[in-house]
Amino acid sequence: MSKLYLNDLEKKIKDLKEISELLGTDLSEEISIIKEKIQRAKEENEETDSWERVKTARHMERPRTKEYIEIITDSFIELHGDRRFSDDKSIIGGIGKIENIPVTIIGHQKGRSTEENIERNFGMPNPEGYRKALRLMKQAEKFNRPIINFIDTPGAYCGLGAEERGQAQAIAENLLEMSRLKVPTISIVIGEGGSGGALALGVADKIAMLENSIYSVISPEGLASILWKDAKNAPKAAEVMKLTAENLLELEVIDDIINEPLGGAHESKEDMAENIKAYILKSLDELSNFNHMTVEKRYEKIRNMGKYSRIDEKKNDED
Repeated sequence: MSKLYLNDLEKKIKDLKEISELLGTDLSEEISIIKEKIQRAKEENEETDSWERVKTARHMERPRTKEYIEIITDSFIELHGDRRFSDDKSIIGGIGKIENIPVTIIGHQKGRSTEENIERNFGMPNPEGYRKALRLMKQAEKFNRPIINFIDTPGAYCGLGAEERGQAQAIAENLLEMSRLKVPTISIVIGEGGSGGALALGVADKIAMLENSIYSVISPEGLASILWKDAKNAPKAAEVMKLTAENLLELEVIDDIINEPLGGAHESKEDMAENIKAYILKSLDELSNFNHMTVEKRYEKIRNMGKYSRIDEKKNDED
């Protein structure tokens, strides 16, 4: 069953609900039948391959951090600069209110057009971007505000200037400082979660991924170039990388998956934003009794992240 058909079914449910409210007619049975069709279709499409997820995560119409902020916050004030070098526009951040709860929101920002992407450096931060993010996190800690991070980047910018200004150190400092922040921290991968550029906003008490987002140490094209000397093998690489939300939930790298509208987040950014908002409010409620033990729990979580298996060395030597 195609995504287009699924979207039509979902629209039909909305239309039936509107008609039901307008005419005062009970159409619950008809709505229930369509919902069953959608559920069956979802089950049939559960095995969407990893490369399809990659393409959806990179979709040009996929909502960006700024769009989500505009929908989920009652008010938002963007703050600029790292107080050392410049204002990196590939990361945005500031203070906002979600259901009257003051929060600090930080996220990678990609553009839509070529001009916007050049301005935003295609969502690839320089060191000053991560230093701006850390400045805002420390400010949030000082004023006891929860921190919400949106992750959407192919990776940190690897240009000569970025390396000269301490790219690796900036990322490392974020990892260290985020591990011991004394306020609740939530990180959500909304699109691409690439390498250390994503991880620099990814140390948190709660880590979630949107259903069609990806999170990996390298791009599929990069891995394909290393293993098979040909970036055209990216679909094959995506399958072995375990980069989907389902893979990473199973590996215990993330805590939760946030469902997307049928066809992907770009099909209805309003619905997607509402799902994200609901997840944030639920997580903030769970972290409402935040204390020093929560910080310890975060640290232990980082130390125990992922799964691995041991090879019996004695048996291996005998073989």
